[in-house]
Amino acid sequence: MITLRAVSTGLAEGRAPLKVVWVKEGALLPQGEALDARLAGLLRRALEGAGLKAGESLLLYTEEGPVLLFGRGEDDRESGGRLAQALLKLAFPEALVEPLEDAYALAEGLFLGAYRFDRLKTKREEKALTLLLPGVSEALLERARRVAEGVYLARDLVNEPPNLLTPEVLAERALELRAFGVEVEVLDEKAIAELGMGAFLAVAQGSENPPRFIRLRYAPEGARARLDLVGKGLTFDSGGYSLKPTEGMATMKGDMAGAAAVLGAFKAAALLGLPVELRGYIAACENLVSGRAYRVGDVLKTLSGKTVEVMNTDAEGRLTLADALAYAEREGAERILELSTLTGAAVVALGEEVAALFATEPSWGEKVREAAQGAGEKVWPMPLEEAYREKLKSPVADLKNVGDRNGGAITAALFLAEFVRVPLVHLDIAGPAFARKAHALGPEGGTGFGVRTALKVAEALAG
Repeated sequence: MITLRAVSTGLAEGRAPLKVVWVKEGALLPQGEALDARLAGLLRRALEGAGLKAGESLLLYTEEGPVLLFGRGEDDRESGGRLAQALLKLAFPEALVEPLEDAYALAEGLFLGAYRFDRLKTKREEKALTLLLPGVSEALLERARRVAEGVYLARDLVNEPPNLLTPEVLAERALELRAFGVEVEVLDEKAIAELGMGAFLAVAQGSENPPRFIRLRYAPEGARARLDLVGKGLTFDSGGYSLKPTEGMATMKGDMAGAAAVLGAFKAAALLGLPVELRGYIAACENLVSGRAYRVGDVLKTLSGKTVEVMNTDAEGRLTLADALAYAEREGAERILELSTLTGAAVVALGEEVAALFATEPSWGEKVREAAQGAGEKVWPMPLEEAYREKLKSPVADLKNVGDRNGGAITAALFLAEFVRVPLVHLDIAGPAFARKAHALGPEGGTGFGVRTALKVAEALAG
């Protein structure tokens, strides 16, 4: 992680091996104007005809040292991310960065853009980079760092290969949160069976790696509200007997991105000392093919007592979540925020940058939507169309686990809603949870989507 430090001196008077000046549509900001005046208009002359676009840069060597002109975009968080990526490619160990109006978004973007996952490479680029921000409080920078630590954890977990991040290892990573004051309990397959989580166990039974159910609790003194988080924890999903094609499995190590977001949110909440009680639930397992694997046509009994006819073994996440959601309600949840890479249909509908938001109670859905907007994570409200419940009717059980092809994200959300009575928001993060190419806020791979939204929701509940 890069280091951000607050300084009192402005861009013109400050000293650093490199100064960064923002440019938008050929115009300089006030501190850039002041530096340009010291340089007798050199920066303006260099910009003439350059046509610098967002994310593009121009490095100048001036009498006061190197100056990087950097194109500012519409989003300050993304501008910060692109700047961090650009600076990491240069040889400067330190830079003085002109502040923006939204100082927090810039700081968070700088941290997120600097993320790398290279621990498995034999040759790693170790580079220390310190960025100085004039007129920004240390408290603001520290908050951004702590949030970024939660996002980093979520990204690391999603990026781990599935042979290294089994359900047992995911549970071990969750146990590490005890060091931050989070209570963590891990249940093995015997305890899961004793609870009656028949749907969860059915998905897990095809793998040699045993399942784990993870319970988390962060309960600071004086907590003013409670929020229960549920995350899908498929550490690898082959599709089971409804086997995915090879290209469909390429990102399935990230099918536990919902669980990763929950763990990241717990870490960041503990670091921030948020005055909110958090409860977390993760049903961690693999969905594989073997002689023990569950089949199409099987009927499963869930923790809630409802029975489900399996019509597609690749619709496994909703089965594990059915038991996790019922368990959360049994533990006294007042409201639930659930995150899962649940359906390809959500990606077809909204693309790879927007999560689908389904809410059983409009006011709870609006609170989560507003939190996501404040966090800079894109979500879009989708309908829980009651008429589509007919698609889930089974002739032999209470429900089928899939409907037909049409409205697949909606029927998946309707299925989950069958297992809780308290207000539920289901975020289908199948699109934005995993980036197939580098982007403004990070490289290819896990994005940590949902961590910042969950934190904003928690803060909103605390008032």
